[in-house]
Amino acid sequence: MVFPVYKILFKIGTKGLASADADMVTISDMETFSPKIDGKVEDWTPMTTSGWARKLMTGKSFSISLKGKRNTGDPGNDYVAACAWKDGLDCTTKAQIEFPDGAKLEFNAVIDVSNPFGDDSTKVAPLEFELQGDGKPNYTAGTTTTGA
Repeated sequence: MVFPVYKILFKIGTKGLASADADMVTISDMETFSPKIDGKVEDWTPMTTSGWARKLMTGKSFSISLKGKRNTGDPGNDYVAACAWKDGLDCTTKAQIEFPDGAKLEFNAVIDVSNPFGDDSTKVAPLEFELQGDGKPNYTAGTTTTGA
């Protein structure tokens, strides 16, 4: 199944880690996102492999960079932008990504805002941030349909 990227839905919890389903809102006016998964791989070369290394994935971390426009008055956009001036657990919340096939990624995230408002005088103010995964995410597979 192929799909346009704009069909992916991002949601952020507006009550931090205490966010319930009703507190999960979209973040308006996001234009691009870039997920990054960083695998931690340990390697070793035992005597029995004739000099060939073995490897094992021993850990992972992930982050999602988002860039868009600052939309004052949108609950999700306002929540993220406010994190620019906070620290500690006040920057940690729940996040969700819903995919067109019904798959869902749910995770705790630290919101790291890198640009809450600045650019050329003739441009729309940006909002740029990274959702850094805090712990193991929960991925629920969607329905898979195959065509001939």
